[in-house]
Amino acid sequence: MNYLHGFHAGNHADVLKHAALMALLTYLKAKEKPLFVLDSHGGRGAYDLTAPEALRSGEYQQGIARLIGAADAPAPFQPYLRAIEAANPRGGLSVYPGSPVLVARALRVQDRLVACDLHPKEAEILKETLYPWPRARVEARDGYGALRALLPPPERRGLILIDPPFEKKTEFSDLADAMTQAWKRFPGGVYLVWYPLKDRAGADMFLSRIKAGGMRDATTYELFVRDPEAAPGMAGSGLLALNASFALDPAMDQIGPWLAARLAQGPGARFTKTRLTAE
Repeated sequence: MNYLHGFHAGNHADVLKHAALMALLTYLKAKEKPLFVLDSHGGRGAYDLTAPEALRSGEYQQGIARLIGAADAPAPFQPYLRAIEAANPRGGLSVYPGSPVLVARALRVQDRLVACDLHPKEAEILKETLYPWPRARVEARDGYGALRALLPPPERRGLILIDPPFEKKTEFSDLADAMTQAWKRFPGGVYLVWYPLKDRAGADMFLSRIKAGGMRDATTYELFVRDPEAAPGMAGSGLLALNASFALDPAMDQIGPWLAARLAQGPGARFTKTRLTAE
């Protein structure tokens, strides 16, 4: 369930995902035309890094805590760092903003966000969290169902973030099915999909279905902070981006290697970019 993300908020996977998200938003907002953002698995929107679960896992200390105030951070990483600082106006690092808050803070008057969460309690917390931003709406519903119901958007320009909890054994196949249907409904959308790399075979099956599905401009960006065989736990994660190479390639070419060096937890830390399909 999404509320367990309190143990993982601000870890290396969040850093990769949210840095790419902010780089994409920055690029897409360069045009004046309205932008629709759909966050299919929004969670509660913000996480207390002083809470027992965050302190117990310590994952944020190996993630975002290593990067705050980094003087050598590449320029495309700066929008993400500024968003973290905005969520902590008193300085320090006590709150980690999830993707709905990162997006809501970045919205212009002509843009809108729909953030979804299946669990009613989490959706209620998310509504409270997003209350200051009237251009953001919360729906307590299944994220995959939201892809069917809300695409294509009337704005015709859309960024779709899909970040499932990956607690079901069928998640990769469910995700591939959902992506196939979403692409058919809205082939012009920009998609950013996060996936864990604890199950390489599952991830590869998912990516092979994307490649075989005829989706254009599909690229993966994967970050490992250590050799996955060296220790238990999630050593890496990846992003699948569709229709986004024009913005993400130059940004992630700088961000990815820097993160691999900065967040390394041992030998085997690396960043890779793989083009699955052409534009």
